[in-house]
Amino acid sequence: DLHRQTILLFNFFMMTRSALLRLLKRFNAILPKQKWDEQEVFPERYDGRKTKNLIDRIVKIYAKWFCDNDIREATAQMHTKKGDDLELDWSQFRLGHQLGICLTLTVWLAFDCLWSLWTQGIATLAGRSAFPVFRGCFGLLVWHWCWGVSAYVWRRYRINYIYLFDFNPKTVLYPHAIFNACVDETMVFLVTLLLYYKSSTHTMPVWFAPGIYPALLVLYMLSRLIFPLKQRRPLWTAIMKVWTAPLFSPTFFETYVADVFTSLVKVLLDLLWTVCFIFSGDFLLPDQVDTAEDRHGWQHAKWYKNIEVIICLFPLYIRLMQCLRKFYDSHERVPHLPNAFKYTMSQVVTLFGKFYPVLRLSCSKNSVSCGHMSAFQVTWLEIFIFSSMYSWVWDVKMDWGLGKKDYNWLGPRLMFPSTLHYYGVIVADLFLRFMWMQSLVPPSSGAHFELPAYLTAVSMVLELIRRTLWSFFRLENEHRTRTQHYGEKDDIDFVPFHFTTGHNHKYQQNNKRSGRTVLVEVLAVGISVLVLCSVVVIIAQKASAQEF
Repeated sequence: DLHRQTILLFNFFMMTRSALLRLLKRFNAILPKQKWDEQEVFPERYDGRKTKNLIDRIVKIYAKWFCDNDIREATAQMHTKKGDDLELDWSQFRLGHQLGICLTLTVWLAFDCLWSLWTQGIATLAGRSAFPVFRGCFGLLVWHWCWGVSAYVWRRYRINYIYLFDFNPKTVLYPHAIFNACVDETMVFLVTLLLYYKSSTHTMPVWFAPGIYPALLVLYMLSRLIFPLKQRRPLWTAIMKVWTAPLFSPTFFETYVADVFTSLVKVLLDLLWTVCFIFSGDFLLPDQVDTAEDRHGWQHAKWYKNIEVIICLFPLYIRLMQCLRKFYDSHERVPHLPNAFKYTMSQVVTLFGKFYPVLRLSCSKNSVSCGHMSAFQVTWLEIFIFSSMYSWVWDVKMDWGLGKKDYNWLGPRLMFPSTLHYYGVIVADLFLRFMWMQSLVPPSSGAHFELPAYLTAVSMVLELIRRTLWSFFRLENEHRTRTQHYGEKDDIDFVPFHFTTGHNHKYQQNNKRSGRTVLVEVLAVGISVLVLCSVVVIIAQKASAQEF
């Protein structure tokens, strides 16, 4: 508690000092003739070093007594404190109950698909017309879960993501609230997916076209992306600024959003398919597996293929523009120009994938030997490998601040407790970077390293997991970078550790639910799912009896 309270005191001093320095700079810029000196406002004896030294002394004593003089381990242990909004409450009971329902629905759906395939030869979900719709919504759902995990990890290890992203603390959701929202969305997703599969396989009465279920899911996901407006407005504001790069100087959160878009290429391609599937009216057609590919003529059109390439290129383009805008604002070649080169190479990989089918078709029409195409393929493969390795090295050295020989190839002042976490993620990122680069290749490019369509969902999830792991260390490095020059003149980028103060804020009280309310919700959801399951089982039994 002494260590915690001392850090809170130091945070208060540094945040006050940073705010006054910003006001002082603004005052000197407006009235240069009445310029104030920083030393007049903050004499040297009021620099906060005594408090900082006290914090270091407490950590050293703790390390000596409990951690074998391991300062890094002691710091990580003392920053993690139970009871900081991590205690059990009724909302966690509700979360666990609904997670159990989601697990039950998942097992039911998987068993039903496999049983129908083995006994009747009915195609699974991957062979259905609306499968890309569910896959795109699944990608958005997985990223929502990943965001909740990221917020939980940052909060637990005192990485102040709220301060770094410049969020409003009164509107930002805590990890448990994010998980509750995710589990609600997962239940809706699984229920609509189960109803669609039952309806398309005629194991339940077909009251309307099976495509109505994915259309309803799209409307639900769209409403979740827009509402509540108070919480979604900052996200959509950042997205609009990202899409209009380089008209605006990007903030740290906007660069983070743009990086996330580079990991959502497969999801965006499925969303493009969803838009065409809904607006073309194909969702109203009967679900027939044999003609699922042939009846969607728009997916073979030239304009559709061109839009696919644009979607693959656009996230890389906005990151490239952000890098160039930062170079324009700061006039610093490093790291902005090398970072821009990284995204340029990724775009080259995508363009190679676009023109490879054209070159192959030209050879076949002219009856030309395709032996000379091996040079094209080799060049493409070399660029693919070089771009992947360059991106991986950039992740480790620049984005994470690791790879320093003096620190066992890691970095100073690490905030996560175990070095195995860092080494494990570095190795995993090496392999997952190649998966990310593969996701930038347009569909049906004919590349030898192109994944089959049924593995698209797997590569999508792996890339979102990689981006989540990347974000852990990216924000840690940003936190460390902004605090490593403490005490230098004009230092106003201080980032406080993320501790809750214990005050009962009004917005926290409004969101707090009583045990009775949670029990009513749990019972209502449980009864609804039980009734739905019973109805489906009864209908399926009647259908089987009629067949015999």
